[in-house]
Amino acid sequence: MTPTIYPGAEWERCPPEKAGFRPAQLAGARRWLDTHVGDGRYRIAIVRGGRLVAEWNRGVGQDEQLWLASATKSVFSCILAIAIHEDRIVSADAKLADYYPQALEIPQAEGPKPGRYVFEKDHAITFRQLISNTSGYMKPGEEPGKVFHYQTYGMNVLTHAISTTYGLYDPADPEGSPGLRVLVDEKLRIPMDATWGYYLSNFDLHSQARIAVFGYYDGIKATALDMARLGWLWRNWGRWREKQLVPEEWLREATQTAPDIRANCPREQWKYGYAFWTNDQGQLWPSLPHDSYAASGAGSQHIWVCPSLDLVVVQSPGLWQDQEENDTGLLRLIVDAST
Repeated sequence: MTPTIYPGAEWERCPPEKAGFRPAQLAGARRWLDTHVGDGRYRIAIVRGGRLVAEWNRGVGQDEQLWLASATKSVFSCILAIAIHEDRIVSADAKLADYYPQALEIPQAEGPKPGRYVFEKDHAITFRQLISNTSGYMKPGEEPGKVFHYQTYGMNVLTHAISTTYGLYDPADPEGSPGLRVLVDEKLRIPMDATWGYYLSNFDLHSQARIAVFGYYDGIKATALDMARLGWLWRNWGRWREKQLVPEEWLREATQTAPDIRANCPREQWKYGYAFWTNDQGQLWPSLPHDSYAASGAGSQHIWVCPSLDLVVVQSPGLWQDQEENDTGLLRLIVDAST
């Protein structure tokens, strides 16, 4: 068996034709970008077989670290899996209330906005529901596990709960707490020789909002090549060189449509797993391989992984405004250029 190739401090580069691409068609994909970008910018990285095949930059520097926004949620999924594997959390079906009770202590006047606060139903929320955006946290009428509703506060209390189990988060001192970044560094960034940084972000809320409990989003800011490292980790189901950094079983499940979404949501919503956008049901990108999946965030931050093609494509930023545009846009062109 040929050993899997992983990057060291630098990526090994490979000409497109040796990586199984038609060079003329791949060049056509870049011309498409240049034609459609207008006054905008893009940064693209294509990895196949563990080697960097193409790196295209326009208007944004190679070393510039951009906020990944919600694409960081896929990293949260990995850290949750590790916390479960290390017995910090008993299972994905454990209740949030048992690990971070402060998240359930939000009365009406202290929620993020009118009508948003903790309801009795929220005491049943599990980690699996938080990571799949089906928790209904502080959302009236949304029973846990019944409604897919993309949100940030549910992810924030998830990360704070994980951090709390390691003694890394205190809502009495959110800015002084080490937080999730300590775990991300130890479990992922350092073993992968990555160089990404971090940021905390909050929405502008009223003065009584208990932002220290449900705010303070743990974000990652990264170069496109560090994003490609994450993609290559996921392509190899959590393995990096000789070490299994993220449990393989978790990633294989996380990159499929979540069970609660399949059971309770309309079929057109069958495109989200455990903080990964998924295509196993062909609902997200009907013309692209159904084993593909992605981490995705505002600002067209995108890490697309396709195991069957041994391919990772990073857009940081891309040109798409809606996920589905990738079905006929850049990803379609890159897949068509592959052999």
